[in-house]
Amino acid sequence: MSIFNFLKSLTGRGKEKFPPPPTPDMKRFLIVCLGNIGPEYADTRHNAGFMVGDALVEDAGATFRSGRYGDMAVVKVKNCELLVLKPSTYMNLSGVAVRYWMNREKLPLENLLVVVDDIALPFGTLRIRKQGSDAGHNGLKNIASELGTQAYARLRFGVGNDFPRGGQVDYVLSKFPPEEMKEMPAVLKRACEAVKSFCLSGIDFTMTHFNR
Repeated sequence: MSIFNFLKSLTGRGKEKFPPPPTPDMKRFLIVCLGNIGPEYADTRHNAGFMVGDALVEDAGATFRSGRYGDMAVVKVKNCELLVLKPSTYMNLSGVAVRYWMNREKLPLENLLVVVDDIALPFGTLRIRKQGSDAGHNGLKNIASELGTQAYARLRFGVGNDFPRGGQVDYVLSKFPPEEMKEMPAVLKRACEAVKSFCLSGIDFTMTHFNR
């Protein structure tokens, strides 16, 4: 018996592959939640995507594990497996992580959903789109560059735009104020429902029921 098989017999298993191989008859989606790593960015507007990812994984009782280009968790919702990814590349290189995991998991473009903050929308407003421009968002810009297309679905999370001329960077890198944080649980819950709806019912149904 080899050393590996001997150790496997003692522990009951060998080294697990993560994420695990697709479960038969399960549809698999990559949910990319954009943000910046590090405690200094926690609860900032630019990390709204991370916050949605955290809420989605926590609600499912799953956990993130560190992997290539980010932290990932597997969430099962009925007949769907959601690979929830928080890229560790920082916002400006988000596309590197997206391209790697799309290729590794051999996923079609229609099974990709990017969750991103949006200053063009009032706080708490959600908009899901089949495609669109990057609107100056560096994360979306890099994803489009790496994928060679802007024809991928995105869930835009409104963070408002109450900042003076030239103050956009400071605004998106600042934390949500207390009055918005009080509303955050309800907004995150709705965002998580939109993500699940995208996977279970498709983007057209989700746009109809969640775009307001």
